Amino acid sequence: MAPVPLLNPPHRERTSACTLITLVDVAELLAAELVANPVRHTKGPAALRVRWSPPGTLRIGAWDADPSPPQPPQTLTAVLEAEDGRGLALVRACADVWGWQPLARDGSRGKFVWCELGAA
Repeated sequence: MAPVPLLNPPHRERTSACTLITLVDVAELLAAELVANPVRHTKGPAALRVRWSPPGTLRIGAWDADPSPPQPPQTLTAVLEAEDGRGLALVRACADVWGWQPLARDGSRGKFVWCELGAA
């Protein structure tokens, strides 16, 4: 007798889709904040990457060609009234974890700033 899967594939896909829907609003905010920094503060190319990793982690990251580290985020309460500088404070407040890493590949340099959201 063949083993019976606990979840059939269509049910598993529906479960993943429902989980992703609950993350959409926060994920859109974080993606916009992460990609806004390279667009606004660097010259050259930038890219956004979004990756879903089962069983339930959404990773969002922005790459740019500037190797200098991002400014450390202030607390969200410290920047509520500011006209700018809230991006990484929002990322830190809304994401489960965030970070950045310098990149070097084929003579190109840059950085990747990322965050993760876990499906609750």
